[in-house]
Amino acid sequence: MATARACLAALVVVLMLIDVESSAAPENAGGRKSVQQRRRQVQSLLRRLNKPPVKTIESLDGDIIDCVPISKQPAFDHPSLHNHTIQMEPSYHPWSQYQDSNVAPCPFTQTWLQNGTCPEKTIPIRRIREEDVLRASSISRFGKKSSRSMPFNGLLDGHQWAEAYATGDDSYYGTQATFNLWQPKVETAQDFSLSQLWLTSGSYGNKDLNTIEVGWQVYPQLYGDDTPRLFIYWTRDAYNKTGCYNLLCSGFVQTNTQIVIGGRITQLSPVSIYNGSQYDLRILAWKDPGTGNWWLRLGSSYLGYWPSSIFTNLANRASSVEWGGEVYAPPSAGITTTQMGSGHFPAEGYRKASYIKDIQVVDSNNYLKTPSGVGLIASLPNCYSVEKGASSSWGTYIFYGGPGKNANCKNSFTRDDEYPLLEAI
Repeated sequence: MATARACLAALVVVLMLIDVESSAAPENAGGRKSVQQRRRQVQSLLRRLNKPPVKTIESLDGDIIDCVPISKQPAFDHPSLHNHTIQMEPSYHPWSQYQDSNVAPCPFTQTWLQNGTCPEKTIPIRRIREEDVLRASSISRFGKKSSRSMPFNGLLDGHQWAEAYATGDDSYYGTQATFNLWQPKVETAQDFSLSQLWLTSGSYGNKDLNTIEVGWQVYPQLYGDDTPRLFIYWTRDAYNKTGCYNLLCSGFVQTNTQIVIGGRITQLSPVSIYNGSQYDLRILAWKDPGTGNWWLRLGSSYLGYWPSSIFTNLANRASSVEWGGEVYAPPSAGITTTQMGSGHFPAEGYRKASYIKDIQVVDSNNYLKTPSGVGLIASLPNCYSVEKGASSSWGTYIFYGGPGKNANCKNSFTRDDEYPLLEAI
């Protein structure tokens, strides 16, 4: 089986490179040189991203997991981290009177662990293959979001949102929320659908927007399949040159030995069923008061941290926090049928619409608390919408999502009050 899968992957790469050569290169020396240069660029990128492993594990879901020494991970290619001392655990954890989830807990145990574990002092990293890079719009943009990856004065550029944002404060030091897990359908391989949190500071206008982003997504162009995967993201220049998904550039320092960032969430960690069993995942990201690093925890597992030195504005605090869903389709495609969340509108409620609950923010005293207020924003409310609520068992929550293209879906951009990030631009 492993040999057959390897042969199939090799065939895919050959066919993709033939397609590149036949469609992009004229039958002359200049065209052949262009294709050869592209091949060299792909190989150079793969050598940079795929660090030499001490052990390799082939997952049953098709991923190849490399166990890389923790001190040799991609993070330390960053200029500010060459002499960095790894922080294995956070100095302090936010304090909270948290109530446990009232739905089935989602054990975050990924499929690859069925075939082995990584040795001590190594971390598991999903290997990047040629076909992964060749699916990208360009080699230079592989693993990067577009420069309009947050709501911006109604200029959507193919992105649609249905989300909530914190109001009433101008300083945040983290956030925690519980995210319902689904497997939305995407229309094309270029589309994606995600659910995430954003911690941000700065603005598009000044080209100094800093973000920390965590959640789950379905993104065939990036991963080669349509299953939900754990992802992280960061930038410090409004998605221009810095930052990336997962570990596809230097920056995030992973310390966890059992969770693959960019790995599948399904298989051993199930997704929710419409009008059936529901599963969710608690995510906490916060600024460690002891070191200033931004730590990430999934459920009860620490994953690692973003060193404060890789940021500018987020080196001190976040000025905005958001939670919700996002869908992307190429602008030329028009309104897409790609689903957000469960693919159903918030009005359908529990077990049918996707939720984010127990929404909290971290204050300057390292205390998790309910946001002072919550605003809503929906770029195409008849395609994807969002509703908020509060209860003793769920705390502050939202239902969000939708089916995408339908008879009532029209181009519009609505928010229920002024959106703080837009005011800063």
